[in-house]
Amino acid sequence: MNPISASLSAVRTVGASARSRGIGATARIVCRRLYEVVCSRRSPSAALCAERVAGNVGLEIGGPSALFSRRGLLPVYRHAARMDNCNFAIETVWEGEIRDRSPFRPDPGPDEGTQFVREATDLAGIGDHAYDFVCSSHTLEHVANPLRALAEWQRVLRPGGTLVLVLPHKDGTFDHRRPVTTLDHIVEDFERGVGEDDLTHLDEILALHDLALDPAAGDAEAFKARSLDNAANRCLHHHVFDTDLAVRLADRAGLRILAVDCAGSINIILVCEKPPAGMVPDNGAFLGDAAEFRRTSPFPTDRRAGA
Repeated sequence: MNPISASLSAVRTVGASARSRGIGATARIVCRRLYEVVCSRRSPSAALCAERVAGNVGLEIGGPSALFSRRGLLPVYRHAARMDNCNFAIETVWEGEIRDRSPFRPDPGPDEGTQFVREATDLAGIGDHAYDFVCSSHTLEHVANPLRALAEWQRVLRPGGTLVLVLPHKDGTFDHRRPVTTLDHIVEDFERGVGEDDLTHLDEILALHDLALDPAAGDAEAFKARSLDNAANRCLHHHVFDTDLAVRLADRAGLRILAVDCAGSINIILVCEKPPAGMVPDNGAFLGDAAEFRRTSPFPTDRRAGA
């Protein structure tokens, strides 16, 4: 069974538990099953990430993440000297209750860091160039203004520092019916200063979200109610990614792309560097139809685009 089919099968097998066990228990089951699938092997980018983060201080946005744990695709935590973390609220669907400036230690590896409660687009109180690396797994799709977020993440990242960005590919998720968001739309969101209360994509989401692959969302009525309250829960995927969009977004944000990897059943992985001020990076090797990921990606959308 290929990785995408395996992940979809894993979700379908727990669909009935939403009725018998409740949404919360089902969400935990889904996460465990998907973790077994997506972390069944190391990402080809793991060695590069280890080299870039070893002995350094990092900030995670939206953690902690199983994908960055010592058994994950990208075991970032075990190599870091210290990890801080940022989540958008004192209570989230994923992490439960947290406190601003409480201790954060996601894994036995790094020294104890600090938990911040901040918006991904506004890391107020965190100084410029404070971190050697920033990492984020399956968070940026929940942000209404991703270019604003990437600009803020770069602000707290030192020049030459590393950004490890993991996004869900539409082909392996409940977004598979939705069209890939255009870069022009994301740029327009940035220029208009779109906030995290934005519901521009709500009608599309309600019409095309595959609830069969998202049992934790409940039925259509429960999903709509949760979606309308997205400013509080942040469960919506505002934007839909394939690897091409992820690459072009990083390029538009002014990042130097070091590696692009499609790993596991749903993951787009980008390892990037913050260039010195004034330098425009050349990401030509990762852009266009000749990019290597178009031949190696497990995702049909990527391969069709490069045909």
